[in-house]
Amino acid sequence: MNTPFPGRWIGGATLIAGPIIMCAGYLLRHLSTVTALTPQQQAWDEAQPFAAYGQLLAYTSEPFMLTLSYAVFALGALLLFPAFVALAQQAGGHLAYWGATLLVVGLFARLYFAGADQTAFQLTEVIGLDQTTSAIMKEYVDISYGPWRVPVWASVGQYAGSLLLAVAAWRSGLLGTARAVMVLLAGGTWMGVLKGASVPDVLVTGLLCVALVPLGARMLRDRLPAAGGRQKALSW
Repeated sequence: MNTPFPGRWIGGATLIAGPIIMCAGYLLRHLSTVTALTPQQQAWDEAQPFAAYGQLLAYTSEPFMLTLSYAVFALGALLLFPAFVALAQQAGGHLAYWGATLLVVGLFARLYFAGADQTAFQLTEVIGLDQTTSAIMKEYVDISYGPWRVPVWASVGQYAGSLLLAVAAWRSGLLGTARAVMVLLAGGTWMGVLKGASVPDVLVTGLLCVALVPLGARMLRDRLPAAGGRQKALSW
């Protein structure tokens, strides 16, 4: 009998690696921005209407660290694709599959945004910071929304999908109330082009690690809990 995608090994490994690497991406993005900008530049960045101003400025100061942070973030999004599918398979039911589908659609949007981020960073090396910032901010809405607004609508899938998958995992008994809430909170992180990361972003993604990493470890050991129906109102 064929094992459905992603299977025990890929599913278990990505349930562990996906949230950890995504959390590392948020942490690196926050730290690289803080270290790249002086206190005066940070104050200027906070006064701007969009984080893109500060991210472009930070890249010109620390191109390696900004590139590393964005690359790790994109890798985390890639690895969460099979992780969410594995979680939906273990929870079972239409609610879980709809949740995972919407979450994966949201991950596709993240990769579109990653491409736009990289393009903007490379422009600073060709035409300079000032011209790049002026050009990007002039067309920021169209760049962020994408062609026919497909990426921005896809990004909504993250918020709706995390709710559906968290409820499905709780109803099935796979996750208790606390860990289901952790999945839901992690689904509320920002989406878009040239976004900065904050300490709360790191913390809520760390909660996703707490919720999913033990599940991935149990999946690798083939010791997942049997479906036992919905958890109590207060449960782990």
